[in-house]
Amino acid sequence: MSDVKKVVLAYSGGLDTSVILKWLQDVYQCEIVTFTADLGQGEELEPARGKALQMGIKPENIFIEDLREEFVRDFVFPMFRANAIYEGEYLLGTSIARPLIAKRQIEIAVQTSADAVSHGATGKGNDQVRFELGAYALKPDIKIIAPWREWDLLSREKLLAYAEQHSIPVEMKRGTKSPYSMDANLLHISYEGGVLEDPWNEPEEAMWRWSVSPEQAPDQPRYLELSYRNGDIVAIDGEAISPAAVLTRLNQLGGEHGIGRLDLVENRYVGMKSRGCYETPGGTIMLKAHRAMESLTLDREVAHLKDDLMPRYASLVYNGYWWSPERKMLQTLIDASQAPVNGTVRIKLYKGNVIVAGRQSEDSLFDMNIATFEDDAGAYDQKDAGGFIKLNALRMRIAALKGRQ
Repeated sequence: MSDVKKVVLAYSGGLDTSVILKWLQDVYQCEIVTFTADLGQGEELEPARGKALQMGIKPENIFIEDLREEFVRDFVFPMFRANAIYEGEYLLGTSIARPLIAKRQIEIAVQTSADAVSHGATGKGNDQVRFELGAYALKPDIKIIAPWREWDLLSREKLLAYAEQHSIPVEMKRGTKSPYSMDANLLHISYEGGVLEDPWNEPEEAMWRWSVSPEQAPDQPRYLELSYRNGDIVAIDGEAISPAAVLTRLNQLGGEHGIGRLDLVENRYVGMKSRGCYETPGGTIMLKAHRAMESLTLDREVAHLKDDLMPRYASLVYNGYWWSPERKMLQTLIDASQAPVNGTVRIKLYKGNVIVAGRQSEDSLFDMNIATFEDDAGAYDQKDAGGFIKLNALRMRIAALKGRQ
């Protein structure tokens, strides 16, 4: 292992990455740089600095960074311009965070002259693929250390015993851990494991952290207006706010009205099916409102082409190909389509539902003079429809005459 001189570890300060830190020191006998990213997970991250110092990490080798604005501006917003949903339901909350972590981890590796990076993703999940595809795309010669694919500490009990044996500063009490494996950022919080491993079991109400149940949501609806520029929300109720502030505000409002809960069985890239529950209140509002804004401003064939491409785009994000040339190519097309997606959408939040109550835009392609059921003063000649229908029916008429219907 002596070929590794310095490694950048994606470090949370929790049990897994604290054990990994010590394990890297013992097995690889290399210098460690810790990187802790604030993506809006709602946890106090500064204690990670103290834990790293206790483990002998040099102060200059400890990176704790607030990446919330970059996360929403450069990753979440571009993904929502595509209306991306994986397998018809999942809003990709975990998936979209990984390319940013990989990007910053590689930047720190270059900055500190590290020759390796390490992460705490297990060998069964998607995250190992996402982290490593990103790392290789951004620095092809980087060495990657994935402890869960190398060691034999394959249970929480073994991890706790290792931590106790090596005086690693982690919570040692048994029975205090949440029964779920959770991941959180500004876009969502996810829950896996525990009783959720049986797809027949309904999630316990006490599990949910961001939202009230629709049954307990307020009896009065909440209206809000979302203003768009080039496909991105730039203001809420007329107040201009930053991307991260947009998502924070929508999470709050959506959670108060029971919006964004999801229970699904998904197909992981590594081949297995996995049951997970998610809370994505802000993202659920964003998706509905963005589609409403596009319905008014996008050309029909442009909108339909985007819908055709969306499942491919969503799979690229889910499977870890954010930094791939094909995702970048699709993003260029999607971003170009968003030039006219400007205006305001009025949304009603009510007991778990996001209801479009109105939309307006100076770039609207909707013409009331043409669409009206009243006299359109010659804006549309209805007689033209006859020839249009006959031409489109021609191939079916020929087939019927040949007895092929």
